[in-house]
Parts: sequence; structure tokens; C-alpha cells
Amino acid sequence: MTQTQAESRELIKKTVQENAAGVQAIVQALYDKPEIGGEEHYAHEIMTAWLEENGFEVARHLVMPTAYLAAYGDPNSGPVIAFPAEYDALPEVGHGCGHNLFGGISMLAAKAMQAVVDALGGQVLVVGTPAEENFGGKIKMTEAGIFDKVDAALMIHAGNKNGLGSASLALNPVRFEFYGKNAHGCKAYEGASALDAAVLAFTSINFQRQFLKRDCYIHGVISQGGTAANVIPAYASLDYYFRAPKMATALAMTADAAKRAEAAAEACGCRVKETVYECPYGETLLNEKLAELLAAEYAELGLTEVEALDFVPRGSTDVGAVSYVCPTIQAYIKIAGEEVVGHSKEMAEATVSPAGHKALEDGATALALVAAKLLHEPEVMQACRAEFEEKKALAAQA
Repeated sequence: MTQTQAESRELIKKTVQENAAGVQAIVQALYDKPEIGGEEHYAHEIMTAWLEENGFEVARHLVMPTAYLAAYGDPNSGPVIAFPAEYDALPEVGHGCGHNLFGGISMLAAKAMQAVVDALGGQVLVVGTPAEENFGGKIKMTEAGIFDKVDAALMIHAGNKNGLGSASLALNPVRFEFYGKNAHGCKAYEGASALDAAVLAFTSINFQRQFLKRDCYIHGVISQGGTAANVIPAYASLDYYFRAPKMATALAMTADAAKRAEAAAEACGCRVKETVYECPYGETLLNEKLAELLAAEYAELGLTEVEALDFVPRGSTDVGAVSYVCPTIQAYIKIAGEEVVGHSKEMAEATVSPAGHKALEDGATALALVAAKLLHEPEVMQACRAEFEEKKALAAQA
């Protein structure tokens, strides 16, 4: 059965409208019962149940206990389009980053594509990626090969603006642990203060900051420093995030800090251990062709004040791992005014507001229309792939 682009577009819009209420109920349910990263058992249950009921083949507890993969279509008949879904919340503020709506948009977009993919060929995936906020589920899914045969990964994040996405910073999370020797405070000469070593290292690493390159950052805290004032601490630790536009730069910053930590430990008669205590996040490869396609769909849907791709890196995200495997876009859709900041209760409330409902439909429609264009026009898909390969090669040389 042949299907024109005009027919596909109308069918996608119709399918979104028919299924929006059902997905909105899931967005509301996740808002009502938020779960932090790695503990999204309820979200996993209700999202996979809905996808299975709607004709997707679902693999539950994939790679991680709360991750999943839902598929529809034949991967041998055309391109594979993935809609990654986030659904983890934050402590205290719940879905202050809007991941309940993020997941809903991906599910609804996949449902809309289900209505056309049989005629166009290809496969649609919803990749349930937990724990973006704390240990980077997409990184683990990528390492497990889940995105290896994906031709494009499309996603939209809720926020206080409409935008086509931005570059992100590589992040290397490192802990320096200092080991000394306990002693009574009145006989300090019998001990070796791990806290002194940590403070000396912390001070030295602070001096490192003025020599950092542009868009490079060091964030650190003394995570442990002792338990009693009259006891020389035998253990202390520093937790750091080293961020840079490229992971190679972040690693070089880490190596410099490690030398400072070693010197501080030696000066205080202690030893130091360096460990990566969270999952490192790589930088994001932006795909300008995908952004161009999404910009056209945003305009068609009447979304205004859409910010262009921002090549200045801001923050860190596990989307970077996906962007090194296939052409990827993570855009933004407005659900609240600029006075509402991310990671707030007000942003969480906006996900289930009338603006959130509209963003669910607009976001899903836009993603599905981009996906349909990629299936209808192989040369467009090839252009996205060519840009991806070129930028990946350039990144490897940097």
C-alpha cells in the first residue's frame, strides 16, 4: 500500500488527537507518583503496559531493572526511528525536570508513527531510558548496543522556551578519598589528618580554576571530613564534577587535579585514592539537518519564538552517548514562562497544566512528522547520516 506524505501527515495528526488523552493520563500518573532514577518501577509498569496494549512488542527490565524497549514494525523494511523516553523524577520537587511529559511525548509520537510505518516501511522504537538525573540510563543502554541499529533518535524536553536544542558539556565525576590515621586531638602528632589533606587538595584545585579554558568548569565539595572535633580524621573525601566541551579536556583537567591531590596527601602523611563515582557524560553531537526538519514542523504547528541550535555547551546530559551512535536531536518545548525555572515544583505542575497538555500533542506531532519525512525521503535520512558521520570524525580528531 502506497501512502503520500500528505496522507501520512494527516493520519499522524489524527492519531495524536485520538490517543492524547490516554497518554496524558500516564503523564498525570507519573506526576502523582514520582520516582527517582533507578527506582522508576511504577513508571516502568504503566508505560510498558500501555505500549503493549497498543500493539508494541515490549522487552521489560532491559539492561537495567527499570529500562525497557518497545518496538513496532520490521527493521529490515526501512529506517529504524527511536524515541527515547525519560521518566525519572527529582527528590523533593518530583517531576521538576518534566520527564513525565518527556516520556509521554515519546510514547505518543511512537503511537502516531505506528499508524503509518506499515505503509512506509521501517521500525519505530520507544527506548525507556531511566535515571537521566543521577546515573545516565542512556549511557548504559548505548553501551549495551540498544542504539546500534537506530537511524535517528528523536526527543523533546519540556521547559520554559521553545528551542531546537543545545550543545552539552562532557562531565567526568571523580572522588578523591584520603586515608590517614586516627589520633586524639590532644595527641595529634600520633595521627595523620585525612581532613588536612582534603582541605589542602581542595584549596589547590581551587587555584586550578583560573587556568581553565573557555566553557570549562570544576564543581567540588568536601563530602566527608570526620565525625568528632577531638579526633584526627583517618578518612576524608572530595567529590568533583569536571566539565568541558570535550571529554578529552575534562580528563586532562582531572589529571591536573589528581596531581594536586597526590601532592596534598603526601604533604600530610596520607594516601589518596581516585575513583569515578558516577557515570561520565560525554558531549553531544548536534545534528543541524534534524534541527532544520523540526524547526519546519514547529512553525507549521504555530510554535513561536523558537530558539535556534545553541552551540555554546550548557549543562550535561546522557543524550551525548546516543548522539555518538546515530543522528540525534533533543529539542525543547515551552510549558511555562521564563520565570519558572527547571528542577522546581512549579515546572512539575506545568507538566499537567493546559500548557503541558498542548505540549504533549504538539511535541508528539512534531516528532512523528519529522520521523515520517525521514521514511518518505531517503535522501533526507542520508543527509542526516552524512552530517553525523562528518561531525563524529571531526570530534575524534579533536
